[in-house]
Amino acid sequence: MSFHPKMAYDATFQKSARPLEDEGPAFVYTPANRARFDEIVRRYPPDRRRSAVLPALYLAQQQQGYITANAIRHVAGLVGITRAEVEDVVSFYTMFYTKPVGTFVLQVCRTLSCALNGAERVTEELSAKIGIPPGQTDPSGTFTLLEVECLGACDRAPVVMVNDAWHENVKPGDAARLVDDLRSRGEAALSGCHHVIEQKR
Repeated sequence: MSFHPKMAYDATFQKSARPLEDEGPAFVYTPANRARFDEIVRRYPPDRRRSAVLPALYLAQQQQGYITANAIRHVAGLVGITRAEVEDVVSFYTMFYTKPVGTFVLQVCRTLSCALNGAERVTEELSAKIGIPPGQTDPSGTFTLLEVECLGACDRAPVVMVNDAWHENVKPGDAARLVDDLRSRGEAALSGCHHVIEQKR
């Protein structure tokens, strides 16, 4: 006697909907990036080489703009882990892109502090100015607009992260000017991350 249900011989199985990464062009680090990787990996004991997977992926993304299947294979071989393990890292962290993004990636924080201070309206204004909905890249390849979770500057909300730099206290009325400033001045237009501590006298 078995408590397991009988399976019909014609049973069908759910196919995974997980998208496969873009194969992309053949990928190897440039000589400069390979030298940087070799410097980074020396920080870890030989039996912990796999710990370099995050900086190794950052180097790949900086070089190519996004992470492809070929970049994943290259990184996996260098750090000594499987492609599946590298894919797990890429799919877990939102800072890795698996398709091409714009020159400027605008990430609008939508977590509580930013939401209460008008982040949704900031996103709407950026979307209207650039002409794309969140999650898309404009036809010129200049801007990608994303909504993300906490960026860690709740006291300066709303926050927009542009590539790896910050723009804080963004009001909806500032959004169009931010786009124009990025077009003309690049990341020099950003306010940066500021934590001002007032000293008691």
